[in-house]
Amino acid sequence: MGLDLGDKTIGVAVTDLLWSVATPVETVKRRKFTLDAERLLTLLTARDVGGIVLGLPRNMDGTEGPRCQSTRAFARNFARLWDGPIGFWDERLSTVAAERALLEADTSRKRRAEVIDHVAASYILQGVLDRIRHLDSKAQA
Repeated sequence: MGLDLGDKTIGVAVTDLLWSVATPVETVKRRKFTLDAERLLTLLTARDVGGIVLGLPRNMDGTEGPRCQSTRAFARNFARLWDGPIGFWDERLSTVAAERALLEADTSRKRRAEVIDHVAASYILQGVLDRIRHLDSKAQA
């Protein structure tokens, strides 16, 4: 499962059993950690998810700022509630890419606002899947 953590929302995406395609699922409106975690745990259980990748919002120069610290704190707190692996993926420009794809699909402004976060989560997760596939093909070569 890929997560795009924002201040107000959490974008959620999942992949198929073959780890080939990331699919946007939903955007969770953030309220407080316990309620957010409860919704995520429900999704994890319902979809039999084996691991989570959180988008890590690094600065453009690669440094980590307050948003990265917040993401890492979320992961630490969530790890107390869930035993599965939690990883991070550099999410720079994932929202920009998601916005561009939605614009190219001629999505209305209102609809873009509704789906941007879980589409961004799918870009994060797809990046991980593509990297795994790339490493796998190198190992087989």
